[in-house]
Amino acid sequence: MFIFQYGEIEFGIIGYAVGSSFSVLIAEELFASGCQLLISMSSAGQIVKKRKPPYFILIQKALRDEGTSYHYLPPSDYSSINQDIHNKLPGVLASLSLPIYRGVTWTTDAPFRETASSIEHFGSLGILAVEMEAAALYAFAEAREKPVICFAHVTNQMGSIEGDFEKGSVNGGYEAMQLIYAAAKAWMDWKPK
Repeated sequence: MFIFQYGEIEFGIIGYAVGSSFSVLIAEELFASGCQLLISMSSAGQIVKKRKPPYFILIQKALRDEGTSYHYLPPSDYSSINQDIHNKLPGVLASLSLPIYRGVTWTTDAPFRETASSIEHFGSLGILAVEMEAAALYAFAEAREKPVICFAHVTNQMGSIEGDFEKGSVNGGYEAMQLIYAAAKAWMDWKPK
């Protein structure tokens, strides 16, 4: 873990936590070690075109098409961000000069099964992007009563154009850190004492 101070907040960043089971394993360990808030920033593929990538999505809920979430919550179609946390974020995020949307993603651990027919189907449901962690992290958060916020960094158009997977300057690091800091600050100002 890379630990650093940004503003008045101490952050720890763990890179390459790809996939639901690995992300939840890390989440369990982080909260057991004193983590106060977990913010996930997943690279995601665009399903419904909002604009040309890169841009961000605050994931309000995620379609549960992976296995880990079912070890935390009973079967259902979606897992969602805690509503109290969600209610504190939109105004803060709107104050940033970043392209940020709110909506639904599809969480799958089978990226090679992201077929054209699946993408078309989920697009018809208004699902904005596909990623690999949010459904499991939100299920974990609900079951264990832990604060988790999931963002999707939409960086590609499902590999359908040459040069896809653009993240922006410095791989989107500056923009992602602005977003993470704003969300963490909003939660810290609000969190139950």
